[in-house]
Amino acid sequence: MKSILIITLRELNSFFDSLIAYIILALLLGFTGFLTWIRGFGNSDVFMLNQATLAQFIGVAYWTLFFIIPALTMRLIAEEKKTGTIELLLTKAISDRQVVIGKFLSTLLLICIALLLTLPYVITIASIGNLDLGEVICGYLGLILMSATYISIGLYASSITSNQIVAFLATLFIGLFFHIIFDLLKGAATGFIGDFFSMLSLSTHFESIARGVVDSKDIIYFLSIIILGLFLTEVSLSKRKISG
Repeated sequence: MKSILIITLRELNSFFDSLIAYIILALLLGFTGFLTWIRGFGNSDVFMLNQATLAQFIGVAYWTLFFIIPALTMRLIAEEKKTGTIELLLTKAISDRQVVIGKFLSTLLLICIALLLTLPYVITIASIGNLDLGEVICGYLGLILMSATYISIGLYASSITSNQIVAFLATLFIGLFFHIIFDLLKGAATGFIGDFFSMLSLSTHFESIARGVVDSKDIIYFLSIIILGLFLTEVSLSKRKISG
């Protein structure tokens, strides 16, 4: 546990030391702020809805995080493989699993910090009407679960290459299936096939939670992908140690 904490803090500090954290925070706050309060998302801003709701922000953050997370995860392992520091790290008394979990938690913590900075949106919207607190909590829960899912996918993509651009594109490519393609396929198919693609679609489970309905099947869906992504990353690191 101590090793995981050390790796988590080391990676989190590296985000801020390299200015990546500040860029990510600026992008998330900039996009969500502009599209929620000024330009509007889906042809309407928060004022045109004429009701106190965080739906606009959740919708914008859902897409912004989809593009931001691959940029965060692409360097996590790929950079260390390219510079050779991953070999030094894995020769220490630290297991592959501890490395993977530490890097995963550091990125998730950064996303949570970014989302924490959007709380003024909640306070402002709550001041202009009756905001459903349960819906707000579920909306943030959905964003955190979605982020954790794409972080685990990005971590795996970063573990199979030493090229950060390849890792970025691989994460986006895999994410497109969960974010868009499975959703399109469920609309085009019927019966068992349609239900199957609906089960795979991340948007289906995200929207369910964002509406304020926390169903165990949605939680299991996200946790399954997160655990699978972390497991595959650990396997990928193990293969490198064996081949080395």
